[in-house]
Amino acid sequence: MEKETKTRYKTIIVDNVKYKTLLTKKFKNRKPYKEPELNIIKAFISGTIRKIYIKKGDKVKAGDKLVVLEAMKMRNDIIAMTDGVVKKINVKVGEKISKGKVIIEFDI
Repeated sequence: MEKETKTRYKTIIVDNVKYKTLLTKKFKNRKPYKEPELNIIKAFISGTIRKIYIKKGDKVKAGDKLVVLEAMKMRNDIIAMTDGVVKKINVKVGEKISKGKVIIEFDI
C-alpha cells in the first residue's frame, strides 16, 4: 500500500490579499531581505580598480562617479547612491578585489 502524503498549504498575504500556496524548499531557504547600507559601497563583482575619481574628505552628491571597476573586460562606473563625505577609501588603482569587498565608506 502506498502511503498518502498530506499536502500542507500556507497562507501568505500580498497587498492585503490572502493566497494559499505550497512553499517550495527554495523559497524556505532564500536569504531574507536586508536594508542596503548607504554609508558603504561594496564591489558587486570581482575585478580590478582602474581609476579613482575621489579622495578622502571630498563631498559627493548622488550620481557622482567614484571609481572605475574593470571586470571581464568591461569598465563599470561605481556611482554615489546618496550625498555624503568620503570617510575612507579602501582600494588603490590597479588592485584586484573580490566580490563584497568594501571599496568606499561615507559619512552621511
